[in-house]
Amino acid sequence: MKLKFLLPACAAFAVIALGSCKKDSSSDSTEIAATFELSADQGIADNTTQDANDILNDAAVSNNFMGALSSGQISQTSFTGSSNQTSFLPPCASVTVVPLLGFPKTVTIDFGTSCTSANGVTRSGKIHVTVSDSLRHPGSTAVMTFENYYVNNYKKEGTITWTNTSTATVRSWHRVCQDGKITAPNGHYWTHFGAQDIVQSMGAGTVTTADDELSITGSHTVTNMNGVSRTGTILTALKKKTACNWIDSGTYQVQGPNHNAIIDYGNGTCDNTATISIDGQTPHTFTMN
Repeated sequence: MKLKFLLPACAAFAVIALGSCKKDSSSDSTEIAATFELSADQGIADNTTQDANDILNDAAVSNNFMGALSSGQISQTSFTGSSNQTSFLPPCASVTVVPLLGFPKTVTIDFGTSCTSANGVTRSGKIHVTVSDSLRHPGSTAVMTFENYYVNNYKKEGTITWTNTSTATVRSWHRVCQDGKITAPNGHYWTHFGAQDIVQSMGAGTVTTADDELSITGSHTVTNMNGVSRTGTILTALKKKTACNWIDSGTYQVQGPNHNAIIDYGNGTCDNTATISIDGQTPHTFTMN
């Protein structure tokens, strides 16, 4: 998960950008700095949301409400407890499902006061989800809210709704975030909302999730504490593999009034680096954990 050091990294880029734009007006410099800051905020919002999606999938597998895409596919319940399902949902988290049989279900995922997973992510608080049907059933919905929920000391709030838009040949979801809010450990916060379309581009024909890869498109708007907003649009689909902790390819444009930032996640190599550039200038590499 790309959470650690995103804000310091982007602050450094803002310094670089401001230093390279001495001839810019004060308003231009302020805009560029805000675009860098909100690009970082956008990244954290996206990654905490993707993390919540991974948690939900693990809970669905281990508690038998994942289901199958079609009647011809082997049900996920046939491999409940498989070792590749535990990277996001650690043993210190408890899952309550009511009712055990039938739908809709109310799911509570409780991380207590501190629960660290094998990949080093520490969570606390609760995630509440209402699911209308098995997650792989076309047309099913999952509505997620958060109760005093933190990921690596970042507090996450809001409502996320997943709608399964799958067909017989394509597994896909439409994801909407409403009233989103992230509060950083230093008290800095931002709000966000938007919609994304997610297609499973690899692994849909197997019963394991270890070979899954998601392709993500869409847009999102982020607003900081001062009321300054930027809208980010995915230019080339972001790729997220279950086997990798980070988005490893794709580009994102964050548009300001006069300047825009391009975040480039790379060429498919699983690592924790990406680049950001303003108005096509020389990109700068930054580390996300």
